[in-house]
Amino acid sequence: MRPNWGPSPQPQEFIIHSPDFEAAKFWVGNMGKTATHAVVFAQLYVPGGQCHGLHPFLVQIRDPKTLLPMPGVMVGDIGEKLGQNGLDNGFAMFHKVRIPRQDLLNRTGDVTPEGTYITRFKDSRQRFGASLGGLSAGRVFIVGMCVVNLKLAVCIALRFSATRRQFGPADGEEVPVLEYQLQQWRLLPYLAAAYALDHFSKSLFWDLMALQQGLQQDDRSARQAELGREIHALASAGKPLASWTAQRGIQECREACGGHGYLAVNRLGDLRNDNDPNCTYEGDNNVLLQQTSNYLLGLLAQGGPGGARLESPLKCADFLAAYPALLGRRFAVTSLQDCLDSAVPLAAYEWLVCYLLRESHQKLTQEKRSGSSDFEARNNSQVYCCRSLALAFLELTVVRRFHEHTHQPDVPPPLRAVLQRLSALYGLWSLSQHTALLYRGGYFSGEQAGKMLEGAILELCSQLKDDAVALTDVIAPPDFILDSPIGRADGELYRNLWSAVLQQRRVLERPSWWPEFSANKPAPGSLSSKL
Repeated sequence: MRPNWGPSPQPQEFIIHSPDFEAAKFWVGNMGKTATHAVVFAQLYVPGGQCHGLHPFLVQIRDPKTLLPMPGVMVGDIGEKLGQNGLDNGFAMFHKVRIPRQDLLNRTGDVTPEGTYITRFKDSRQRFGASLGGLSAGRVFIVGMCVVNLKLAVCIALRFSATRRQFGPADGEEVPVLEYQLQQWRLLPYLAAAYALDHFSKSLFWDLMALQQGLQQDDRSARQAELGREIHALASAGKPLASWTAQRGIQECREACGGHGYLAVNRLGDLRNDNDPNCTYEGDNNVLLQQTSNYLLGLLAQGGPGGARLESPLKCADFLAAYPALLGRRFAVTSLQDCLDSAVPLAAYEWLVCYLLRESHQKLTQEKRSGSSDFEARNNSQVYCCRSLALAFLELTVVRRFHEHTHQPDVPPPLRAVLQRLSALYGLWSLSQHTALLYRGGYFSGEQAGKMLEGAILELCSQLKDDAVALTDVIAPPDFILDSPIGRADGELYRNLWSAVLQQRRVLERPSWWPEFSANKPAPGSLSSKL
């Protein structure tokens, strides 16, 4: 963020300049080889030397006809990455490049022809926040990308597991590995996660479209502003949850396919490497989660300890209106059958978010009372409090949206039963990762609650086992897009794998270095010890 926009001696112009290599723009997508224009954020200076902070300009960096850099622009590729090498990430530096004044993207701030800075925002932080609002769109799209990666991995692993046979009862036939409870427990929760996160991703996309429509219509209402804040909070936690779930899921799928999962031709390694950067770009996951926890803490301050009426445009946080009452809720399910309903994890998550919200607020208050600055207090409250709060809130949102979707009356009854099992499995499986908090906060008591949670997960896996391949076929792309021999829809696992192995280049040829490898081999016994 160190490049400067300074006024030019020529009227109606600015000059962008990178003072040194530490001010270079780095990791920019498409900039390495192909981009001809870029939106560049830099510090804006007006005549008189006053700085108005970061502003975006449209800058031409290459000639569209020759792809050669424009005068004063140094642009190049950063090199090979761990994955996604079809995208040319690059860097750029600017040496006193002249930019027309009209190329300032001026929705949040502008400079008049006379050099006067104008903005409708009274606070520079609000203006900067509004200019970064577009980043929410990128995070929403990344959620969708992560879901696609998870879907592909789950499709490969479940089709493999349904056809791969290993071991079995004594003197009996070998059974498909999907028949083993352990394999079901490893894979089917990620199938449920793929469905739940897919629905969340699509619903969040339409929420974003509603926000964009308001921006296009210049809607400056309080509801529009609150909608932007809510979507920002959802996207800021949605990207971490989706990318981490996909990353763990792809790795589990790789291991669940054994050695064949490690074979590059079966694509799971590529999926893992291509999903990996989703955890980092558009904001490091752990840092992004602070945006969501800050949003929730702000709502708590707005509502006050009495639980005043709280409403959000998307109703994701409306349950906080009952904040004090929810803290008194306890796990009351008495049978395994009752625990198979997605309403059970939904109720537990509402308590969990309220509990973590209280813990985070108390931790922040304690830090400030001990003399910490606001920055230090927030920094010291992330681990175990605010970070967990943000993740639990987003998991609650995903569980709630999928629960409501699967209980719609227009869902055909034969599909409703299967989808509701997926919804319950995702909710209970996600909740099981917070068992320690459920016991610590008093929502769970006694060993029976934890055992019932585990038993319900295993029971749902067993119930979904026979539908797993059909559920996979629904979300799987055509075979030529899935591009995995062990994940093809025809179930011919061994034939497809054998064919793929034999089609590789020079698979049956001896290596080019065979003479060096074979020459001057010592005679047998000549290397025996002389001692």
